[in-house]
Amino acid sequence: MADKPLAGKHVIITRARKQAGGLAQRIEALGGEAIEVPTIEIEPAQDCGAFDAALARIENYDWLIFTSVNSIDPLLARLAHIGKSVDALNHLKVAAVGAQTATRLTAAGISVDLVPARYQAEGLLDALQAEAMHGKRVLIPQAAQARDVLPVTLRQWGAKVDVVEAYRTVTPAADSAAIKRRLQAGEIDIITFTSSSTVNNFVRLFAGADLTSIVGNAAIACIGPITAKSVEELGGRVAILARKFTIDGLIGAIVDYVQRKETASGDLCVGEK
Repeated sequence: MADKPLAGKHVIITRARKQAGGLAQRIEALGGEAIEVPTIEIEPAQDCGAFDAALARIENYDWLIFTSVNSIDPLLARLAHIGKSVDALNHLKVAAVGAQTATRLTAAGISVDLVPARYQAEGLLDALQAEAMHGKRVLIPQAAQARDVLPVTLRQWGAKVDVVEAYRTVTPAADSAAIKRRLQAGEIDIITFTSSSTVNNFVRLFAGADLTSIVGNAAIACIGPITAKSVEELGGRVAILARKFTIDGLIGAIVDYVQRKETASGDLCVGEK
């Protein structure tokens, strides 16, 4: 049926359980089976000392940059912990990596000045002018072991950048044997990855086996090129790549892929390379 383009399709979701609901609901509304296999969990930073110290001197910063929606709640919690409110951020220019992050910030009472056209660190760099950032003090709360392209480039431009750990991602326990059986039986049509962490931790669930051997005939769907690169580095092949790096973009690419595959032979790659 036209309104159920994913009817009969079995789709694995690897997002954190707290974040998987929206994607799962969309897949099921389109007729598919959403199989949640969370490969990451979001946990508080192990040491909040640097975060608290940075927020205590927040008046010294010019820019506050959020590279993930996951940094927002920890920031609000640490502000409250040191006795400050979001009003302490009013003097700052605030950048959000994407629309979801911007919406959550606005809901928390934090005005957003910049959202890049491309929802990734490179998009933020495209939007932030090198000349304008020279000499600026920048605070970036992010995950432990996050990509460093943003702070490294900003420092090269002459900005003074402090990166603080706002949260960390860990690999949760999962019944990989049951998922492996379904993959080997050819019962899984699509596996979705929404970050490099979801890819890396998915492979860890299978004791580091080659990604292609893990997924079998299932098509790999990625939210953007950074995630796709991680798939390729681990031996996988991306069949579906969202044009817009959002959940809506990913859903659209999956539907496009399924509809085209039904009328054409061979694998199709949807989106940008």
